[in-house]
Amino acid sequence: MQRLQDRIAVVTGAGSGIGLASARRMAAEGATIVAVDIDAEAGKAAAAETDGVFIAADVASEQQVSELYAEVASRFGRIDVAFNNAGISPPEDDSILTTGLDAWRRVQEVNLTSVYLCCKYVIPYMQAAGKGSIINTASFVAVLGAATSQISYTASKGGVLAMSRELGVQFAREGIRVNALCPGPVNTPLLQELFAKDPERAARRLVHVPMGRFAEPAEVAAAVVFLASDDASFITAASFLVDGGIAGAYVTPS
Repeated sequence: MQRLQDRIAVVTGAGSGIGLASARRMAAEGATIVAVDIDAEAGKAAAAETDGVFIAADVASEQQVSELYAEVASRFGRIDVAFNNAGISPPEDDSILTTGLDAWRRVQEVNLTSVYLCCKYVIPYMQAAGKGSIINTASFVAVLGAATSQISYTASKGGVLAMSRELGVQFAREGIRVNALCPGPVNTPLLQELFAKDPERAARRLVHVPMGRFAEPAEVAAAVVFLASDDASFITAASFLVDGGIAGAYVTPS
């Protein structure tokens, strides 16, 4: 299918994981990809693979985000899709009893403030065009709690979900859709690192997935493309769960 034919899609965190898989899938569906990453090597590789362009940016920097969208609009004339996906989950973000203020603030800056900035600076270009789709990466942890906490990560993703809902309502009549993507655990380098560092903690997560496995990045990318496309033309302000049934489970199959 070519559901994104001739559309300009900006993907932050495009160098790996869900961002890379989504860039690949959007390119396969006809989009021109602007791959954004703080890691120049990974971002350039993503752009090369998708026949797109790479722009280096720290999405926690207001100036760099503003310049990013201005450059895209100048180069292509419009921005049709913004997939705000950059995020971190450092090991020092743990229980509220042990997580320091510096760790808390860093995660909030990268995971929540960056989404605020990306939305703030892309929406005017979409208003000018009278249309656009914004997909913000939240998480299944935004809709349920965990005893093995990553307190700042969880709080940041809850913020992304609430902000996406409000923006989806505010700009609905201007043709701009804003949705929060809520993936369950995904087989990405971040999760693989968790398995390597703490297999017991990682295994405790798997038992709660009704489908009995973690998602593959391509499965989440399929949801991203759906939300970006006209197939989702009446979907906005939604919390779009792609979690293998986690949020709906009381117990899981044995």
